[in-house]
Amino acid sequence: MSKIFSKNIERYLNSFGKYVVKQARTNLTKGKKNVSKSLYESIKYDFVIENNGDFNLQFKMDYYGQFVDKGVSGNEKKRTYKDWQGKTVSSPYAYTNKQPPSSILTKWIKMRGIKGRDSKTGRFISNKTLAFLIGRKIKRDGIKGISFFQRPLELSMKKFPKEFGAELKQDIIDTLNLK
Repeated sequence: MSKIFSKNIERYLNSFGKYVVKQARTNLTKGKKNVSKSLYESIKYDFVIENNGDFNLQFKMDYYGQFVDKGVSGNEKKRTYKDWQGKTVSSPYAYTNKQPPSSILTKWIKMRGIKGRDSKTGRFISNKTLAFLIGRKIKRDGIKGISFFQRPLELSMKKFPKEFGAELKQDIIDTLNLK
């Protein structure tokens, strides 16, 4: 495929990638899942034209983003999420016999500024104890997925065939006009 033939498609796919990344980041913030900004900043896309002329659009994010997006089932409660096709699907991830590490939850508690209290005495409990209790609840109930990435992908894919066809048509017209 010549460079001229692909300019509109390349521009369209780049705008497609930018839109999905922007909306995913917005959804993270609206879903209050943007405490450390680590996941937010890790969401990116790469557009590559292969040697054979094929286009490749890849989305990337921190590893744990898939758990925030699709959720994690607990050992007593099953979690679902909406995929990019708009279907409600069971989360492929689940806690079985282990709970999240207290060390990670302790950091999360500090970032959120959460303070736990003993229900009987009203005294504050340590962050380590609170992390253990939160971890136990997560193991039991899981983590609800917010489809922060799946939703913008779904919306983009609904518009994709019509807009992509228009860009392909323009590329063909541009190629014919050059000859």
